[in-house]
Amino acid sequence: MSRYFYDLHLHSCLSPCADDDMTPANIAGMASLCGLQLLALTDHNTCGNCGAFLTACRQYGIVGVPGMELTTAEEIHLVCLFPTLEAAESFDRAVRLARLPIKNKPAVFGNQIYMDAEDHVLGEEPDLLIPATQLSLEAATELALSHGGAAYPAHIDRPSNGILGILGDLPDRPFFPVLELNDRENLEIYREKYGLQNRRLLCSSDAHRLESMRDAGPSLELDDEPYSSQRVRDALIELLRRE
Repeated sequence: MSRYFYDLHLHSCLSPCADDDMTPANIAGMASLCGLQLLALTDHNTCGNCGAFLTACRQYGIVGVPGMELTTAEEIHLVCLFPTLEAAESFDRAVRLARLPIKNKPAVFGNQIYMDAEDHVLGEEPDLLIPATQLSLEAATELALSHGGAAYPAHIDRPSNGILGILGDLPDRPFFPVLELNDRENLEIYREKYGLQNRRLLCSSDAHRLESMRDAGPSLELDDEPYSSQRVRDALIELLRRE
């Protein structure tokens, strides 16, 4: 077992609301300076930069995790993480079918840039990535699980796109053994207020710009023996799916 300082909610320049300098290489480099060891890329409704991100993380000795922040039909943000790039890309193809075909207006919403691990621009996503998909909360969760991943509500302590702000409480179905908060100071407050003693609470930055990335703080203990990056990812997903 080893302890990993993590941030499992980060956006690259493929998310229109993120800065253009949130490139895969810059994110990995900043994470290294912050002392982070386990990192997930979760762009809005896409895994398009995850391949470059994983390569950049390896160059800094960081375990990268491919993921997505999916917006459900109810406008709830759901963090979806996967053990392999292949699983994430398969999930991406399924989500793409549920996205609304609205063209992006970069001057209004921001650029949506595909990058490689050396920060070369590969192209831009023409369709706007931030609208809600046609997937319900339950359908989106089941889809992530069917691709071997884990899914849990993002930033439940924020009214905008947080499950508590939208639904007022946690639903009985789907049951989420893991929940994410944005502010560490809210952990015990929310644990008591919503009776979350039996759920795992994570804290991640949801950083859209480099200066919003946080120094090492929250950590997870994972069974990483025999050690490999893949073993760490497998152990993470196993932990996140455990009820």
